[in-house]
Amino acid sequence: MSGSSPAARLQRLFEGHRLTPTQRRIAHCMVRRASDAPFLSSVELAELAGVSQPSVTRFAVALGFDGYPALRRHLREVAPADAEQEEAGETYNEYQQAVRAEIENLQHLSELLADPGPVERAGRLLAGSRPLPVLGLRAASSQARGFGYFAAKVHPDVRVLDEGGSMLLDRIDSARRAGATALMCFALPRHPKESVEALAHAGAQGLTVVTVADSAFAPVAKHSDLLLPAAIGSGLSFDTVCAPMLLGRVLLEAMCDELPDAQARLEEFDVRAAARGLFVE
Repeated sequence: MSGSSPAARLQRLFEGHRLTPTQRRIAHCMVRRASDAPFLSSVELAELAGVSQPSVTRFAVALGFDGYPALRRHLREVAPADAEQEEAGETYNEYQQAVRAEIENLQHLSELLADPGPVERAGRLLAGSRPLPVLGLRAASSQARGFGYFAAKVHPDVRVLDEGGSMLLDRIDSARRAGATALMCFALPRHPKESVEALAHAGAQGLTVVTVADSAFAPVAKHSDLLLPAAIGSGLSFDTVCAPMLLGRVLLEAMCDELPDAQARLEEFDVRAAARGLFVE
């Protein structure tokens, strides 16, 4: 994202903070009204966002300010530099900002992968676990299912755990009794309490936990033996997770490198798929 437009600066101010849905709505409103935001009263902002005035105050405190007046003073201090850049034409609408934020997240992920050691270690752990449980609840469930779908093409026993409830720990126990040595976890905001409890249980049962999370400081960090961070975008009403998804595919590649029969299994699947006419040519 261009680091200079009013909306871009607001976006950076909000990133890294875990906001409630109401607070995210306020942030989204401010990004849309980036040029006006430094001059809005808390009442005006509340009306524009469709929330209460106390919610605006709590939002400012969540960002680390003493209150909304302190947040507004901060925005006014940076407004002159923003205005100069806006005159230069470096402005983007909210949808472009979301895309550019994801590009920045992917660039950061690329920099992290300059050291392939952690990913290679994760690949060895996942490849060596029979079975391989893959955990992802709520927002992270699609990441777990996607990873599990592809992993099952090369790994002999993948068990996707994408639902919480009283049976979740039972399924982890079952995988451990069957011989599992590692658990793959995808953890995304807002982090379910069940995810943290499940990882604590997995660790207590002797499983090595590999986690893809939005931050190295995510709530699941203390229960992860190997945590690989991939930032998310928070500029839209719902998080965008391109970097965690790509990191999951990188882990699949690392796992394939550790499975000697991975390529043979993929070729075998292609033969069966062609014989059954599974895909439109």
